[in-house]
Amino acid sequence: MQDRDRALARVFVRLADTLIDDFDIVEFLHELCTDVVQLVGAETAGVMLADSRGGLRLLASSEERMRVLEVFELQSKQGPCLDAYRTHQTVAATVAEGERLWPNFAAYAAELGFRHMCAVPLQLRDVTIGALNLFRAPDEHFAEADLEIAQAMAKVAVTGLLQRRTIGEGNAISAQLRTALQSRIAIEQAKGVLAEYLNVSVDDAFVYLRDHARNSNRKLTELARDVANKRVDASAFTAPRAPRAVP
Repeated sequence: MQDRDRALARVFVRLADTLIDDFDIVEFLHELCTDVVQLVGAETAGVMLADSRGGLRLLASSEERMRVLEVFELQSKQGPCLDAYRTHQTVAATVAEGERLWPNFAAYAAELGFRHMCAVPLQLRDVTIGALNLFRAPDEHFAEADLEIAQAMAKVAVTGLLQRRTIGEGNAISAQLRTALQSRIAIEQAKGVLAEYLNVSVDDAFVYLRDHARNSNRKLTELARDVANKRVDASAFTAPRAPRAVP
């Protein structure tokens, strides 16, 4: 319990760091996904944010399966993330409930190994800017305490993002979203380059990219763009170590 309390404290401090000058929205959302997976017993997590027309766009995910699933959710126009955003309420479903609510989506989620589906709105008071998806393999609901943690993390994240919009030179959240989408594309391209060069999975490629950014004190998206544009050669990355799971 003490270890978890310390982890929670570190996470909420990091979530509050959105006001630093070199804030990177995509890196921030990737960290949010990683943190929530570790803290609430989720298998995987992903974040979607709304664009200026109210449509959701995929910004971050904790692993490749989640990215694929969220793309499918957007294409099929059904799933918990869309419902959480529309209703401004946390949405959770077992396999049987999911098959009734979102038949195509639930079937594909089960095919990928996810049997419980949950989405938490990224909401502060009457403002909802997206949703946080949480999935797990067991066909059972998250514990109430874990769900409360996820909801609190979502609220702190939204508070920081909206605060940046308020103080940040008049930049609207939609403008930040456009930049974030470009950053996400660069990250996906860099992951592909590294996965091929290092002969590792896309998930492992992201770990190497993230670790290199941290070790070299660079922004994740800045490094990703340099890798994607061949300004940083893939040979700059170390050879694969012992297998390491993405947290």
